[in-house]
Amino acid sequence: MWDVDDTLFDFSGSDRRALSRHFQAEGLPASAASVERWQQATEIAYGRLAAGELTYEQCQRQRVNGFLGRTLDDVEADAWLRRYTALFERAWTAFPDVTATLAALPYRHGILSNSSTVHQERRLTALGLRHHFEVLLCADRLARAKPDPSAFLAGCRALGLPPDAVAYVGDQLDTDAVAARDAGLVGIWLDRARATGTTIVPVPAGVHRISDLAGLPRLLATLGG
Repeated sequence: MWDVDDTLFDFSGSDRRALSRHFQAEGLPASAASVERWQQATEIAYGRLAAGELTYEQCQRQRVNGFLGRTLDDVEADAWLRRYTALFERAWTAFPDVTATLAALPYRHGILSNSSTVHQERRLTALGLRHHFEVLLCADRLARAKPDPSAFLAGCRALGLPPDAVAYVGDQLDTDAVAARDAGLVGIWLDRARATGTTIVPVPAGVHRISDLAGLPRLLATLGG
């Protein structure tokens, strides 16, 4: 099972390219500080989504209001986000190691994401990846979000497999790999930052780390397939 954003889909890179254009169009400074403020607002909003405090739609409006530092009504917030989203979608790209890896791995694949089903269906289809996944589960349909163990267990049930027969691959150490391990799955941290030497975070016991997807087949082979 796979995470999507910043695992298969280059969310951060696509986001930076779109934000630069969007800020300029909105008359806002297209600066590193603005991007950082947007990322912080996004992290806070998604944290509240994961905690069950917000619906997906409320989460998206919280991102906008948190970034702008003022509260727009729902219509204004939705319109602001739609303008950004149009630019974001034009910038969508998958990581270069994704297509070949998915095609080469002799396993069944599923998605478990904290985003919405509609968004991930569209992204994976636009990126030419949707056909690889027989299961697509997202927080909006599950009413649970990672790192809640029940989200991972729902993915296992959808695949018809016990947790210890499922590996979960994601870019977040705690939310993805550690949480998957704690739910009884094989937790694999895709630590892309390690390839550039920008991380020295230790790996907790029972969690496996790879720096790119080229290392995944070898890891799975050492785990007994």
